[in-house]
Amino acid sequence: MLTYGIPSYKLEKNIIDAEIEVIKELGVEIKCGVEVGKDVTIQDLKKQGYKAFYVAVGCQGGKLPNIKNEDANGVDIAVNFLAKATDNQDQILDGDVVVVGGGNVAIDCARTATRFKANKVTMVCLESRETMPASKDEIMEAEEENVIINNGWGPKEILVDENNNVKAIVFKKCLSTLDKDHKFNPIYDEEQTIIIDAKHIIFAIGQTIVWKDLLKDTKVTYWHGNYPIADKLTYQTADPDIFVGGDVYTGPKFAIDAIEAGKCAAESLHRYVQPGTSLTIGRNRRDFIMLNKQDITIPQDYDHAQRQITGMNENIDAKSSFRDAHLTLTEEQVKIETSRCLGCGVSVVDPNKCIGCGVCTTKCMFDAITLTRDHPECSTMIKSEDKFKAILPYAIKRGFKIKFGKHTDEEKASIKKHKEYKKNLKKENK
Repeated sequence: MLTYGIPSYKLEKNIIDAEIEVIKELGVEIKCGVEVGKDVTIQDLKKQGYKAFYVAVGCQGGKLPNIKNEDANGVDIAVNFLAKATDNQDQILDGDVVVVGGGNVAIDCARTATRFKANKVTMVCLESRETMPASKDEIMEAEEENVIINNGWGPKEILVDENNNVKAIVFKKCLSTLDKDHKFNPIYDEEQTIIIDAKHIIFAIGQTIVWKDLLKDTKVTYWHGNYPIADKLTYQTADPDIFVGGDVYTGPKFAIDAIEAGKCAAESLHRYVQPGTSLTIGRNRRDFIMLNKQDITIPQDYDHAQRQITGMNENIDAKSSFRDAHLTLTEEQVKIETSRCLGCGVSVVDPNKCIGCGVCTTKCMFDAITLTRDHPECSTMIKSEDKFKAILPYAIKRGFKIKFGKHTDEEKASIKKHKEYKKNLKKENK
């Protein structure tokens, strides 16, 4: 998906190739052109000695809106369009292009169509400008490349000529996208419509999983949307030796989310093939909650520096080139960007390495770290106050012995031996 689903102007393919080479150098064997479920099954792989499997095939299928003439010549879905664009970056799209959708994938399609010399590229989506799922930076760069964005419209039907070629697409006004429970349930005004001429229409309105026979004869179960059911912490499915992750488990998200899932699943796989090892003990159970910036009060004297935006390489024509024209931050921008950190003082503790010494609690200048006993019944550690009461009599007794020289024969022998050692050490130093 990184190769065929993300345009080169955002992620150059030589970078992906280099990363793949690193993986191969680690000893990973990569077999391309193999369709699991057809050329080989999971059952076959088990017979070959494989003990655990990680399924991360992503959402490789696209969605159509179920409207009239959606099978016309000139209609495409985003994942197919972007894949073909990667294979042939020299193709030409004559005529006008309409991209239906408001997310980052729709932006990718629109900007790619611009690079294919389309006469005019128009994006149309249900959402308002403020609620578009595409990132603000992506929207800004698309408009800089002359992509037209129409908000608040949904596809109604496609108009075709006598040869079933696309002529135009009709849109109906979208009054709202979410119901009172904040679930996706768009409401339209069927009478209020617009017609946009187009020779090519690309639908970027969602992605689906293409399973085929990949998990045939396994115990994996599914929920709505054909997504596999798995443990949220370990990614283990109902079939104990099969783990899932990435878009195929969460639905379409960012590439970094799939990378994170792969890292977590790798730990699960490693533990699974180690007899007697728990899949859950010591795992990261932190739950991140997105900050609602509308629900906080920021002091007026606070530094309101905005997030820094990288510049563009003037030697690259961003409107026609598939090279990444983004530059890195300047030294001044780096200073501004790093100064925006709130310094929350959050500490990350690896429970497998922490010995509970408590030094961090004394070193933290913000006094933000404390040690607590979540499960005191599971610990044999004695509380400090109880420990002090227990050792106090022995400490007093030991103090008297040291002060007045009252030692046992064993202690006297040890003291004599220590003095002789120090005496010999001084001689050697001379």
